[in-house]
Amino acid sequence: MKPAVCAIIQARIGSSRLPGKVLRRIDGKPLLGLMLERSAFARGLDQVIVATTDATADNAIARLCDDLGVSCFRGSENDVLDRYYAAATEFCAEAVVRLTSDCPLIDPAVIDHVVAEFNKGGFDYVSNTAPLPSTWPDGMDVEVFSFEALRSAWRQAVKPSDREHVTFYLWKNPTRFRVHRVDCERDLSEYRLTVDYQQDFELVEAVFRALYPSNPAFTIDDITAYLDDNPNVKRLNEGIVRNAGWQAAYEKDTKAGF
Repeated sequence: MKPAVCAIIQARIGSSRLPGKVLRRIDGKPLLGLMLERSAFARGLDQVIVATTDATADNAIARLCDDLGVSCFRGSENDVLDRYYAAATEFCAEAVVRLTSDCPLIDPAVIDHVVAEFNKGGFDYVSNTAPLPSTWPDGMDVEVFSFEALRSAWRQAVKPSDREHVTFYLWKNPTRFRVHRVDCERDLSEYRLTVDYQQDFELVEAVFRALYPSNPAFTIDDITAYLDDNPNVKRLNEGIVRNAGWQAAYEKDTKAGF
């Protein structure tokens, strides 16, 4: 029997690069709402919840979840690993799918593909983005891990980067955890589909306006075909370094003596 699979989408208002990005609207719909809508098309998920912080600013996220009828968990702002563990515990997840709210273009079929790899058994952690390098676009990130692995990371991880980025401790310790990466059939890493900067938002907005009206469950192939046909849109966020935000977390490790 497959485990109960719970997708936990982390979301918060605070963002040093693009504040309030998850509630920015495209044709009246917030990015987080679009993310939730597309995730709901995935067949391999038993439940989808949003994990936000207990900061006052994130009351807006809790209100949106209430309006949409989506379960919302509130926890630590900085210790995101603790937030995930507490959320998974409360919702009795046996397997956790980690998604982030700044990836509203996520293809539900990609979610199902990675979940299916995990359900085959034999792994504690399965991802299409880590260990690096990834052959998938930035913004098509899916990570699946067992509750037992999450609990081990929660108990053992001490570096600030491990607490902030949830799964660092898992995929950086392949001798402790059974880790598996799912590669794309063709290298699509040239495409940037996440939202960290204004240029990212403009690209994502263009994609939604072109594809969403006719098919809300548009695929990764639809996205890349549109961008290939519209190089002016594809170039909007070229040159932005993937995972640039990790550097700040590593600097916290250094300051903490790691």
